[in-house]
Amino acid sequence: MRQRVFGRSGQRVSEVGLGTWQLGADWGEVREDEALAVLEASVESGVTFFDTADVYGDGRSERLIGRFLRERPDAGVLVATKMGRRVAQDPAQFTLDNFRAWTDRSRRNLGVDRLDLVQLHCPPTPVFSSDAVFDALDTLVEEGRIAAYGVSVETCAEALTAIGRPGTASVQIILNPFRLKPLEEVLPAADDAGVGIIARVPLASGLLSGRYTEHTVFPPDDHRTYNRQGEAFDQGETFSGVDYATGVAAAVEFAELAPEGATPAQTALRWILQQPGVSTVIPGARDRDQAHANAAAAALPALRDETLDAIRDLYDHRIRPLVHDRW
Repeated sequence: MRQRVFGRSGQRVSEVGLGTWQLGADWGEVREDEALAVLEASVESGVTFFDTADVYGDGRSERLIGRFLRERPDAGVLVATKMGRRVAQDPAQFTLDNFRAWTDRSRRNLGVDRLDLVQLHCPPTPVFSSDAVFDALDTLVEEGRIAAYGVSVETCAEALTAIGRPGTASVQIILNPFRLKPLEEVLPAADDAGVGIIARVPLASGLLSGRYTEHTVFPPDDHRTYNRQGEAFDQGETFSGVDYATGVAAAVEFAELAPEGATPAQTALRWILQQPGVSTVIPGARDRDQAHANAAAAALPALRDETLDAIRDLYDHRIRPLVHDRW
């Protein structure tokens, strides 16, 4: 697994990481033994970057990672967590005192004295323009509570605002063949500024795996059931904001573009890794086989120009009108 320099932090991370939202909640049940097996399989495959959040299962994901790392102290994993979604989404909540309390809880959950990376977790848009917020984040670094900080964003405009902050180490943003807008300004700006890019929702909530049909039924506790219209949080987090019927049809076309020897999911991950400025991509996995398959995408040959052009055409014709101007 190739390692890439992670923005201004100077840290190095595997180009394919692991997203762990599904190990906490909102993707149907994942047993503890299954979650630990996913973490182990990822490390076996060369993954050195786990992304989690204090809100995933109200800390369950963090605690599982903490247990795993206690049992595997040689794993060499950089853990990025997030904060700010366990309270009402009011900019007044984003204070130094709250940051200290939130990071203290994450440090306990993960069993560490200092967090590798803490990200603001898709906060209200005004937070990105607050000097006091970024001064507070700088204070957390000075106090040794965190090694570095970044942001997770919903929109490209939020990303560009955060990139302009000198202490921002990373920006996490939705990027996949159904969400191309970050290629226009965000990735070039991050590259120029030395800010790492974490590509999340890389498979459009599983659509790009090609495994779902219009008749697929997801569990009631899966966000792909209860958040299709943005009922619980930003709609863009579910199927990248694409309506399900359109997404399924587009995914069928995307699957036909997968080169020989690669699954549609691996093709989507390979596409992301070819975008200049990407530091790491964080697909989720619910079992060992998925974890191994995701990591294997890093070893695939680069997609050919005609495949890249076909992906762009598919986006322009099927997806662009639905998402491009929203996020």
